[in-house]
Amino acid sequence: MNNCGWDLRIEESLGPDVRQELLGFRVALDYPFLHPDWLRAFETSQAVLGRSGWIPRHLTLYRGGQLVAFVPGYIKLHSFGEFVFDQGWAQYSEGQLGVPYYPKFVVGVPFTPAGGPRFLFHPDLSSDEQCAGMDLIAQALVGLCKELQLSSVHVLFCDDSLGQRLEQAGFITRLGIQYQFHNPGYADFEQFLASMRAKRRANIRRERREVAARGLTIDVRHGDRLTPADARLAYELYLTTVDKYVWGRRYLNQAFFDIVVRDLAPQVHFVVAKDASDRVIAGAFNLLGQEALYGRYWGTFVQEPFLHFEVCLYTGIQEAIERRLARFEAGAGGEHKHGRGLTPTITRSAHFIVEPQLRRVIADFCRREAEQIQLLAAED
Repeated sequence: MNNCGWDLRIEESLGPDVRQELLGFRVALDYPFLHPDWLRAFETSQAVLGRSGWIPRHLTLYRGGQLVAFVPGYIKLHSFGEFVFDQGWAQYSEGQLGVPYYPKFVVGVPFTPAGGPRFLFHPDLSSDEQCAGMDLIAQALVGLCKELQLSSVHVLFCDDSLGQRLEQAGFITRLGIQYQFHNPGYADFEQFLASMRAKRRANIRRERREVAARGLTIDVRHGDRLTPADARLAYELYLTTVDKYVWGRRYLNQAFFDIVVRDLAPQVHFVVAKDASDRVIAGAFNLLGQEALYGRYWGTFVQEPFLHFEVCLYTGIQEAIERRLARFEAGAGGEHKHGRGLTPTITRSAHFIVEPQLRRVIADFCRREAEQIQLLAAED
């Protein structure tokens, strides 16, 4: 597609030339999930392939032969690994309307429920140029539905500015909820605790005290401290969680963790818990950005009371405070996080639905769902 000097292309993989140009996009480094090496790790490890139901179709926008925008995109043959659950939409479309819901198109990061930018723009573009680029890409996404016979486009966990722009372009907004720690500038963990109600403060201190009393210690591995053995350990811990539940799926493999630890060590934040004999018994595989710490994969080889809270919540909050980060996003789900320093935070996605009746039903559903989510987010 060519429009006023803009040349939009579809890439079947994130190749080395695009990778190299993306490294000059400051936001790709600020927000680790759109770092090109994170996205390439999915492809190189074959975690995303046709057989996985994730078929890469990235959008690249050029002007004068220079890459000026990038959009991570995938044709999807199912709804697994997205964390914005639309299986009910698929059932209604196929069961009630007789309209196929798959394949569809997803803009986002595979298996990653972390909000952030979804259309990456070169930092030299003005705000007006970025807005024009957003509109052009939105039109292109709608055009893909007709060209590839897709039912819909889903831009998952986008930032507010993009979500509002897409809403103006005819996309339906869907709100979600996550529990996050927002740091107003605490000097240390004790000052954070002092901001809480006495009962919650006492509960956190008791849980941390009991973990320490059993001789368990926390070690944070990052950057040069990471080794290939940490990649193997991270994968083993990941399996203890996904294999425990009937709905768990092995989206990732050992090769993925090997690549990430090797190529993205400055962004990796690996929290491990060790017992009195210095044996690792649990861990959380996180990513670091310029503004936030993002919790991703938790696992444990043993069951210890309160250990999950220490590894996945309290250490993340403490690290965010010490690193002067604005947020700690602990991942999807988990109402147990409320009352332990994380507050309900609204997330946003945008959806374009081709079939008119399905579109009306989904728009009404999202409107009613949003009312409940806004009430929940207002709770203390």
